[in-house]
Amino acid sequence: MGLQELCRLMSRFNSYKRTNIILQHLKMSNHTDAAAEVLLERKGCAGVITLNRPRFLNTLTLGMIRQIYPQLKKWEQDPETFLIIIKGAGEKAFCAGGDIRALSEARNTNQKMLQDLFREEYILNNAIDSCQKPYIALIHGITMGGGVGVSVHGQFRVATEKSVFAMPETAIGLFPDVGGGYFLPRLQGKLGYFLALTGFRLKGRDVYTAGIATHFVDFEKLGMLEEDLLALKSPSKENIADVLEAYHAKSKIDQDKPFILEEHMDKINSWFSANTVEQIVDNLQQDGSSFALEQLKVINKMSPTSLKITLRQLLEGSSKTLPEVLTMEYRLSQACMKGHDFHEGVRAVLIDKDQSPKWKPADLKEVTDEDLNDYFKSLGSNDLKF
Repeated sequence: MGLQELCRLMSRFNSYKRTNIILQHLKMSNHTDAAAEVLLERKGCAGVITLNRPRFLNTLTLGMIRQIYPQLKKWEQDPETFLIIIKGAGEKAFCAGGDIRALSEARNTNQKMLQDLFREEYILNNAIDSCQKPYIALIHGITMGGGVGVSVHGQFRVATEKSVFAMPETAIGLFPDVGGGYFLPRLQGKLGYFLALTGFRLKGRDVYTAGIATHFVDFEKLGMLEEDLLALKSPSKENIADVLEAYHAKSKIDQDKPFILEEHMDKINSWFSANTVEQIVDNLQQDGSSFALEQLKVINKMSPTSLKITLRQLLEGSSKTLPEVLTMEYRLSQACMKGHDFHEGVRAVLIDKDQSPKWKPADLKEVTDEDLNDYFKSLGSNDLKF
């Protein structure tokens, strides 16, 4: 064998070896990702939850929920754990929501998963709300749907200039769940109704101004904030609040920038005070301003059934406790899973990506009160219980 042939053979062998090493590494990476979708760590005086699916914008799975809930309850009882921090891995997202594609796919194969995911997610949302230890959500990046559920019910929520908040569920034939019926109608004026029906996105400091976040901190200081919280010695709730307030006070990014909806709030409060979606649509049409027509265009693309469910959900939720709202939302979730629009919305937005869902019914007038009552009716022994 000549030297040239030997070199060629060695090169081919090395290339094969390299490929095998890469494939092994990829298999290990996939295994690691699957095994550690969420990291649960004791650090300093705190329990730290890291949503660890950065490639999927830290979307929440049933497996993650099943790990977070028992650990949260343990830390709540642990005298050495003084606070709980939740954050997302990577820089793009805190948590972009639940894995809705998996939910839609489970329709024909795993009905129990459709019940379990919503049931256990809502139980976790309520546990966060009633948690006896200070709970701090670092909501940097995209925070939507299920990500809102594991943050907004906590005592402290810290936004950054890269935070993006939205509840876009009416665009996929769903409704703003995870306690949306509780916290949205309690925002200033009719802001929550507007956000719920249009899916409007709030960014940066506006997430704080709207009342979704309790504090605003520059992203470059977020790591230092976490370190200072972890370094506290047997802190009281007041000690923790003082640290958060100090960082918030030092943040100057967009400090003087007006709230993006400030000039429209009076009109939003007026338009969205109506008790029917049809009246809200009429209000927007009659106003005729470019902002009103823009919102009308958005609403007209949404599922008519979802719009009507959402308005009633918020109107009823405005006078209910969080557990009562979550019980109502569990009923709604199960009805939506059996209906047409959610699966059509997922198809149009996430699978075929044609962005042209064919809603049934396609018109608001065709969604009757009788239809709505079916979504809200009790599930009897299958109802969510706390």
